[in-house]
Amino acid sequence: MTRHLATMSGISKQSYFSVEKFRQTSGPIIDIRSPGEYNQGHWPNSINLPLFSDQERSEIGKTYKKEGRERAILLGLKLIGPKLLGLKTDIERVGEGESSTRKETKSNQALRIYCWRGGMRSASVGWLANLLNLKPVILVGGYKSYRKWVLQQFQSEWPVRLIGGKTGTGKTDLLLSMAKKGLATIDLEGLANHRGSSFGGLGLPLQPTSEHYENLLAENLELYAKNSPKAIWIEAESPNLGRCRIPNELVKQMKKAPLLQIDRSNEERVLQLVRVYASHSKEDLKMATSRISRRLGPQRTALALEAIENENWEQACRAMLDYYDRCYEHELEKTAQRETINISGLSPDEAVSKLLTEGLII
Repeated sequence: MTRHLATMSGISKQSYFSVEKFRQTSGPIIDIRSPGEYNQGHWPNSINLPLFSDQERSEIGKTYKKEGRERAILLGLKLIGPKLLGLKTDIERVGEGESSTRKETKSNQALRIYCWRGGMRSASVGWLANLLNLKPVILVGGYKSYRKWVLQQFQSEWPVRLIGGKTGTGKTDLLLSMAKKGLATIDLEGLANHRGSSFGGLGLPLQPTSEHYENLLAENLELYAKNSPKAIWIEAESPNLGRCRIPNELVKQMKKAPLLQIDRSNEERVLQLVRVYASHSKEDLKMATSRISRRLGPQRTALALEAIENENWEQACRAMLDYYDRCYEHELEKTAQRETINISGLSPDEAVSKLLTEGLII
């Protein structure tokens, strides 16, 4: 049965590329795993065209365990049959859409395909794409091999430099301004859709899984691999950003990295926090405050909750700043290499210019 399927027209002629060659090839990437697999983690910017639903994939897996490989293949074929016409349309749409977006001719494009291990699912869709003259290439080892590549990125030594500062000093805004100036930066919070505190997820999109967060980080690091920058600037963070966790190997590098600490006046910090958080609902703000009530203590918690109820945003921020400042100072004691600069009164762009002039960032 398997041998017969392998000799179907087109299937035995698939082009299989390693992760490195797959990355160097131009063209859209389609992930044909089930939606659940895709949502757990995928090649960033890939398009999900699932061959099976989550339920169908589960049924095939159960059939494989109970009745064997051939029965599972037959069930898969039965499920795929009615979908072929729709799958053909989707594949053509992806192929044509990517070419028109990039303004490249189809002759310069390939249709990059992967599943979990680069097996039957990829071969089946590759066969169909071959019939449509879309020049399919299949990732050897599938998403599993991509994940191996991702984890290898964190084993490499990177020129990590940290931007630190107390809550409200505008570290993320500074990083974004540094990126505009062409400096190598990675926005850990932006990729995680979380600002790192109990209030960190308010108003932000759903977080990626930790697995997909690793994928995003690896791709961001890879952007700088060819240019060999003297420094890659990231914000000093705890390992966890909401449900996302910074990979352990990168955390180890961050702990050893030099830190540039930025200071601002308390008035500026409070105004920054009010700007970021005052637009959120009282209920959400109270819930976030309650999550840290044991650390704030009953008096500051009551003061903060009352201020939120009365929409006295500055008082609410001040009630919590002491707690967050103590947390930051505790972590700062663990950093041996650090410099401090006061950027009070400066916009993020002005602050970057000052840091460049004084040779504090490169």
